[in-house]
Order: sequence, then structure tokens, then C-alpha cells
Amino acid sequence: MGCDGGTIPKRHELVKGPKKVEKVDKDAELVAQWNYCTLSQEILRRPIVACELGRLYNKDAVIEFLLDKSSEKALGKAASHIKSIKNVTELRLSDNPAWEGDRGNTKGDKHDDLQRARFICPVVGLEMNGRHRFCFLRCCGCVFSERALKEIKAEVCHTCGAAFQDDDVIVLNGTKEDVETLKKRMEERRLRAKVGKKGKKPKAAESVSKPGVSEESPGPSKIKAMKPEENNLDSREKKANSAPKSAAANGSSSGKIGKPLSGAAKRSIADSEESEAYKSLFTTHSSAKRSKEESAHWVTHTSYCF
Repeated sequence: MGCDGGTIPKRHELVKGPKKVEKVDKDAELVAQWNYCTLSQEILRRPIVACELGRLYNKDAVIEFLLDKSSEKALGKAASHIKSIKNVTELRLSDNPAWEGDRGNTKGDKHDDLQRARFICPVVGLEMNGRHRFCFLRCCGCVFSERALKEIKAEVCHTCGAAFQDDDVIVLNGTKEDVETLKKRMEERRLRAKVGKKGKKPKAAESVSKPGVSEESPGPSKIKAMKPEENNLDSREKKANSAPKSAAANGSSSGKIGKPLSGAAKRSIADSEESEAYKSLFTTHSSAKRSKEESAHWVTHTSYCF
């Protein structure tokens, strides 16, 4: 089979056996899960959000993914369950005082300890590096270690005091079994929300239709229920009310002013029994009347200027 020049081939060079399964480095996998965004593969920076399956994202990467609906990215499968910004929760993380980051490695000659985490549990003090299980609360976004929730059992958040239930606790970067249980919870939660919205729509439609019915105009059932005697009385009252209105309209159209109904005759001030001083205030008194000589000239504008 070739062997020219005295070469001696070995068995593994001639016989091809089954391929070895490549093993993923656990440390590298933990670093990728806890220090990098699942969607953009960039370093996690605040504000940091988490989905209902417990994966970590940069908030700006999630917003860009929701806005860019036309792009078909390979990494979009990891966030296909995120339909809106309401499906993620912004996390309240506690900084690790022992973490220096890149501040001490300015020359590049210092070893980076990948096991040193940026954030810690505010209750127990465990570092969030993947060696310990961490979870967050959907109601407030506070992050704790699972050990803290088990040791200090309470129905209220240890940091902000918000009440929570078992359904609000979501494990961060959990195992496959954890992801499956969280996925079932997510589907049930969204189904309940859809049913609640459908139940609210018919109620809103009924409340809108009720005020639209006119209360002034009686329906046909009310008209039929009235007795014939009541109908005759109502028609007579309407005719009686319309008669004086029509008479007033005719009088106003002809230009004549109708006489008062009381028929009381007008009294003259001269015939009254008042004093002369009081009578002299009116134009009908003899003192107010003037002769032709005292009357105003035709050039003047008023009758009292002479």
C-alpha cells in the first residue's frame, strides 16, 4: 500500500475507527453561560435581563432582536420564545466586592481568574459563577442562591420585601429538566393570560351596549301595555297644549300683539289718586305737554331742544 522508502504505517493510519465524541470543557461552558449574552454572545453588561427559561441577556440585544423581525439569525432560536419585552425581567444583581475585572490587568501580564464572579448572593455571599445554583423572582427581579431560599424560608423577598409564590421562582441556567419544567410553566401562564383577555372582551362589549339604549323613547312593549283610555287622555292633552301655541304663532306672524288673558283694562296716571308731584313725573301729565310754539324746530334732532 505504498510503503516506499521503508515506511511502516501504523494501524490507526490504515483502519478508520469510530469518531470520538468531543467533550465540552465544563469550565468554558460555565463561563459562556454566566458571563456572556445568550443572544449576542457579548459580555453581559447592565441592564441585564432574564427570560422565563432562566437564560441571561443584555437588554439592548433583546430590544434589537424584537425590532429586527426580518432578519433570520441562527442565534434567534435561543430567543424564539420572547415575543415582547414583557417576557423578560430586569435583574437586580449584587456586585462582588472582591471582583476587580480588568482594572488590575492593565499590562496583560496578570492571570484572569475565571472562577471569580462579578455578582454574589446578597444573603449567603456565594459567587454567581455556575458552581452554585442561582434563581430570580419574576415579581421583583431580585437574584438569590438556591441555598439562601432553602435555608431562609419566607414568602417575602429577602431584599425588597415583595411577596412571591413558588411559580415566581425561576432557576438561572438550569439543567435540561429545569428548562422543561420552566417551559411548561411558561405555556400554562400564557394560556391563562389569553383566557383572561377573552373573558374580559364580552364584559366590555356588554357595558358599552347598555348605555346606548335610549331611556326617553319607550319601546313597543311599553306602548302596547298602555290602556286605550290612557292613550285618549294623552292625545287630548297634546291637542289642548298645541292650541294656544298655534294661536300665539299666528298673532306674531300677522304683527298684532294679543291681548292679555286676564282682560284687565289699563289705568291712566291722570285718573289715579296720586299726588300732583308724582303725576308730573310722567309724560301724560299736563305739565309735560307743550304748545306748538314751545315745540322743537324741524332742524333740531330732539323734541326737547328749543
